[in-house]
Amino acid sequence: MTTLTAEGAAIIAELRVGAGDTVPEGAVLLVTELMKMRHDIRAGFGARVTAVHVAVGDEVRQGTPLMTLEPAEVAQPAPEAQAERADLAEFAARMALVRDDARPDVVAARHAKGKRMARENLDDLFDPGSFTEYGALAVAAQRGTRPLDALQARTPGDGIVCGTGLVGGRPVAAMAVDYTVLAGTQGFNHHRKMDRLIEVAARDALPIVLFAEGGGGRPNDTDVADIMAAWLNVTSFRHFAAHKGPKIGIVTGYCFAGNAALFGTCDLRIATTDSFIGMGGPAMIEGGGLGVVAPTEIGPSDVLAANGVIDLLVEDEAGAVAAARQVLGLHGAADDVAPPTGAPRDAVPADRTRAYDMRAAIGTLADAGSFLELRRDFGSGMITGFARIMGREVGLLANNPLHLGGAIDAPAADKGARFLQLCDAWGLPVVTLCDTPGFMVGPEVEKTGQVAHVSRLFLAGAHFGQPMVTVILRKAYGLGAMAMAGGGFDRPQLCCAWPTGEVGAMGLEGAVRLGARDHLAAIGDESAREAEFRRLVDQLYERGRALNAASLLEFDAVIDPDDTRTVIDRVLATAGPARPGPRYADAW
Repeated sequence: MTTLTAEGAAIIAELRVGAGDTVPEGAVLLVTELMKMRHDIRAGFGARVTAVHVAVGDEVRQGTPLMTLEPAEVAQPAPEAQAERADLAEFAARMALVRDDARPDVVAARHAKGKRMARENLDDLFDPGSFTEYGALAVAAQRGTRPLDALQARTPGDGIVCGTGLVGGRPVAAMAVDYTVLAGTQGFNHHRKMDRLIEVAARDALPIVLFAEGGGGRPNDTDVADIMAAWLNVTSFRHFAAHKGPKIGIVTGYCFAGNAALFGTCDLRIATTDSFIGMGGPAMIEGGGLGVVAPTEIGPSDVLAANGVIDLLVEDEAGAVAAARQVLGLHGAADDVAPPTGAPRDAVPADRTRAYDMRAAIGTLADAGSFLELRRDFGSGMITGFARIMGREVGLLANNPLHLGGAIDAPAADKGARFLQLCDAWGLPVVTLCDTPGFMVGPEVEKTGQVAHVSRLFLAGAHFGQPMVTVILRKAYGLGAMAMAGGGFDRPQLCCAWPTGEVGAMGLEGAVRLGARDHLAAIGDESAREAEFRRLVDQLYERGRALNAASLLEFDAVIDPDDTRTVIDRVLATAGPARPGPRYADAW
């Protein structure tokens, strides 16, 4: 005989057997209840119940006898089929509504326009199996005016998919606005999801990728109409702008108002050729009494690429995601180093008056396929982009001698300054390739605000906290050359030149015309005057040639062009820790 006793205080909730009953091993004998939780008491062996010592409702304490059993041969019943659990069935049905395949007509219409679904972009961005979603079950805050089942079917996620995952093994957060849900407008729960993800990204120091297609605030979230007036205290914009990044924005199609504001605060802005981006959409423009316009009249991509809003213009969403993955891969050295194309010795012609292609010169220095140029259609006098040199990630800032001879005008200065800020915020060293006659001058140029614009390049260089290497390919004249070196030739970890390099306080021809004006004017014969002018220019050139200037310690070294990659790698390998710089880059 075996007497079962209570293991602690409880109430008898159910008696499943009585005296004389036989039970198989594992059968439930009675049920106790404590703190509103019920516990099954089971038979530990096949047995016959000889006595029941309690009744339903009895309060028992530890050691109270419950039942007496004697062993018996009892056949084990066949296992019962498990009924489907209602909670799991409800969960499966609800999650099915979240997936894109629950809306095949919506997906088909989206694909017919040559566009991806938000989740398709995230699937392409993240490493397989690494994505964790936040807030998938949210719906629009319109339960007071629309049935819940309709909101679940029509407004999944409240129009935004948020989560974290790995991109090339790097932890990243992402937010993808779903344009197929209420035209990508920003609702109450939409913003709450954004705020939650921004909080997670800030705490864990994650980059954020934002797919920003869609409109602005949604006026018909009726559930919150009684607790807010204009909703101007929403925190998403401030928190996203304050995030220390990197922040990468991607736009395809229409991006207006609130989504455009978020896109504008991204460190790197990528857009497809069929994008239209503006701080106000057609409804806002018409509401402001400014006329009726089509969405395709607002911020077309070619205009915004030319004026500097778009950093990287790509053909489609696949290209945008590929670019984002490439940029996010700029952390740590690459395992494989692809040698560049061409020889640096051949990049700059021996004839100092012959123009050449700086992009081709970059191709001889950067690892093959690694250079990603930014803002190509804006500020043509400056070339900016990310690259790897011997596997090491760097920012590249170079003059463009095919535009104004490499002279730095206001757009070029703005472009260069913002790029230095970006590399500083992202902790990237910068290699500058100098070939400039200096800042652009003239009455018309000053009308553009040249003094203030070019000064941004000095300010950005003075506050730049990462390692810098400057290579003078040919011309390095005046304040423009100093700005290309972060403010002066003493600023970089190494300032060096190729044998084709030449330096001077200003352009040689201009220096002779100003400094020898009276001397030249006194020569009556035109041929003799020109010969004397050329002699004086050649004299200055000899003085400013790289080999002579380096002997006077104007800068650190003259190097063989073919050694440039090795020199850059050596210098950056020995550079000290970065100084703290600005933790954000200007939107401009």
